[in-house]
Amino acid sequence: MTRSPRRDTELGLLVLVALLTAGAYALASLGRSASLPANIGPFLGIILGLLLAAHLVVRRLAPNGDAVLLPVAGLLNGIGYVFIARLDRDLAGLQSTWTALGILAFVATLVLVRRARDLERYRYTFMLLGIALLLMPLLPVIGRNINGARLWVRVGPMTFQPGELAKVALAVFFAAYLVEKRELLSEFRISRGRMPHIRVIGPILLAWGMAMVVMTAERDLGSSLLFFALFISMVWVATARAEYLGVGGGLFLVGAFFAYTTFAHVASRVRIWIDPWTTASGSGYQLVQGLYAMGSGGFGGSGIGLGAPGRIPAAATDFIFAAIGEELGLLGTAAIVVAYLLLVGVGLRIALRADQPFEKLLAAGLTTILGVQTFIILGGVTRLVPLTGITLPFVSYGGSSLIANYILLALLLRISDRQAATT
Repeated sequence: MTRSPRRDTELGLLVLVALLTAGAYALASLGRSASLPANIGPFLGIILGLLLAAHLVVRRLAPNGDAVLLPVAGLLNGIGYVFIARLDRDLAGLQSTWTALGILAFVATLVLVRRARDLERYRYTFMLLGIALLLMPLLPVIGRNINGARLWVRVGPMTFQPGELAKVALAVFFAAYLVEKRELLSEFRISRGRMPHIRVIGPILLAWGMAMVVMTAERDLGSSLLFFALFISMVWVATARAEYLGVGGGLFLVGAFFAYTTFAHVASRVRIWIDPWTTASGSGYQLVQGLYAMGSGGFGGSGIGLGAPGRIPAAATDFIFAAIGEELGLLGTAAIVVAYLLLVGVGLRIALRADQPFEKLLAAGLTTILGVQTFIILGGVTRLVPLTGITLPFVSYGGSSLIANYILLALLLRISDRQAATT
């Protein structure tokens, strides 16, 4: 087994994460029933076992990888599990299974992807895979409408959200495509009246069109914004041309205005965002209850297991941040935000230090997914932006999301490992 100071640091942080998660789990039980959970020992053993398995694989296959990514993701995953168990025991059982599968996906990614740049050769395979996954919920028979959005696919007894995996696949494609076309795209300057050829700018228009398809056909505002922001930000990183941010923002505003004036569900989301209080007992009920919950939490929160977040619809999925705000208060929610900032900061550092263009763009794209997705759902719950139905990475209940985010984490670790090995 390879000796590495980074891995020793990671192991120490993972043990701390396991103890914090088990402590929060015990506090939730004390708050609910004034007794320690009977399964606290096995629970702690399972957490340590999963984290230790992931750590041993990293120590073996990516010994120079970043030491912070896995512990921070494990902490968010653990805190999310505690709140899901506090809100819905059935979902908690499923979430533990999905966590195990997510870590299995993390391990499989490190085993299969020995060099991130090898993915560049399969750019169009990832493009087709990403588009197919994104459009899969629109297929008859297997596509499912849940809570008004058509984001789910049911195959036999299994239901999953293919769009979560599509984002990772498309990030790989965008990175590979932009490495090839960035010089041509860099020639784009509005001030000089120079426009790139349609074959070059075509993917931008295709991304805009795909975002519109997702927003309208699947009734999913969050994924469409995330998908489009991913591509535009990667174009900007590749070309260093701010014009693309302006053009991309303009295209999205045009599309959003069209959707607002054409589709009732989009206009309804905007109206709820602007004034949820006039529909507090109807369509604005979820948002209002979430705001009440966070307001009642105050600075320190009511304590885990002592609040009433069960009044919030979909508290274990879309509104888990509000449940955390009620029981852990401003301190707890600030700690969650800091954890995400740390993940994004480490991801950007990996992107900045990468010496290969493909790895730099891929790390930037994967970090954009984490950052933008977190901003969209936190902004929706706190009424900073219109509410969408996407998950809070690693925290919300959701098997597809967990698996996709652990794959994303493994790719960032793989890129950071190669950087350290070559310096």
